[in-house]
Amino acid sequence: MTAATTASYPDAAERQREQRAWYFYDWANSAYVTTVLTVLFSPYLASVAETAACGAPGTPGHPCTTNLRILGIPVSPGSLPLYVITATTLLSAILLPVIGALADRSRRKKDLLGGFAWVGAAAATSMVFVAGSNWQLGVLLLFVGNLCLASSIVVYDAILCDIATPDERDRVSSRGWALGYLGGGLLLALNLGLVQTHELLGLSTTAAVRISLLSAGLWWGGFTLIPYLRLRSRPPLAVVPEHGNAVRQNLGQLFTTLREARAYPMTLLFLIAYLFFNDGVQTVIYASSIYSARELGLGQNILIATILLVQFVAFGGALWFGRLAGRFGSRRTILGALWVWIAIVVAAYFLPERTALPILILGIFIGIVLGGTQALSRSLYSQFIPKGREAEYFSLYQACERGTSWLGTLVFGLVHQLTNSYRPAIVALLFFFVVGFVLLLRVDPRRAVREAGNELPTTI
Repeated sequence: MTAATTASYPDAAERQREQRAWYFYDWANSAYVTTVLTVLFSPYLASVAETAACGAPGTPGHPCTTNLRILGIPVSPGSLPLYVITATTLLSAILLPVIGALADRSRRKKDLLGGFAWVGAAAATSMVFVAGSNWQLGVLLLFVGNLCLASSIVVYDAILCDIATPDERDRVSSRGWALGYLGGGLLLALNLGLVQTHELLGLSTTAAVRISLLSAGLWWGGFTLIPYLRLRSRPPLAVVPEHGNAVRQNLGQLFTTLREARAYPMTLLFLIAYLFFNDGVQTVIYASSIYSARELGLGQNILIATILLVQFVAFGGALWFGRLAGRFGSRRTILGALWVWIAIVVAAYFLPERTALPILILGIFIGIVLGGTQALSRSLYSQFIPKGREAEYFSLYQACERGTSWLGTLVFGLVHQLTNSYRPAIVALLFFFVVGFVLLLRVDPRRAVREAGNELPTTI
């Protein structure tokens, strides 16, 4: 590693100050992830689409069987949200690497973080206007919100490498995820309480859902001010000299990075492993509310209890996994978590209808491994990235991160459309966890750190 690409870290007190500010972006954007993506908007958009297709939303056991026609293609209203997520990710595959190159060349990463966050928050806030049969507006806003979320997290994840030493990253990443689950769970609890008590407040269910979507956008935009005001700007490292306008410079830097990526085979192997097992994780997250409501026929009270249980257990799970990684290493801890995910998917297939206790027990296990899997994957990958290329490599990482999973949601949606049942769709996700486990088992983390020219942490 040359002097030109060597990063200097702030002193311990300054690092802690910036790390505390950094955590709050997880707190901010998790409101959108939980309230909008995970719980309320997918079923709500599906019901709006069913109103457009059938004149009224379907009910458990009596789903709408009339398809929408989009560009001449028949689309099941119940699968529409999953297809939107799929399409968003395909577009992300083109846009995010360019955004990563822009961030790596930028002296003001926090401005990019704030800009993407506030545009995404505006899209989430505007979801209050999705009503009746206006599914087209819902699709557009979901596109914008998801793209901005993914773009902002590319920058956010890259900043981790600036404010935490190699030995600190598992802890810092885990605390960020834990705070995100706490914040997202808190707003979700308030919103679900609003939905549950809408009649007492003189609101319809639809109005309560729309107000909840509005609150998620305001929460995301408002709390983004904390990292924006408290993070410090830093000059870029290892910028590739390029001539021409800004677009040409960013593309030139990206192409250079992609050519050089072949020198880091362990980094690329980890990325492929993550592509598979994270697609499984993300699909479980996005499909959980639809699966529970439409396939298991569970009442709203049970759904609310399970969702909140997962959120708040995940807070402790992320912190616990950070401690486990300090003892056993990130890779071994993630491998252990994948065994638990495999067991969760198998158990989900056999869950009985209209029975509360099994889904609550499964929710506890999901919460334990959910935050830890995501937090440790982020911190482990950060060790494998060459200096000055953090945002570009995290842009590739984000192509298969939360809100942009594509293959899992595509498979889940297609299997549901072919079978008109979510049980075969959920068991199909075993493929992603098994392949991800096998590939991660082949990753040599110490070799990956050495190849990237980074400092080897004490435990990995």
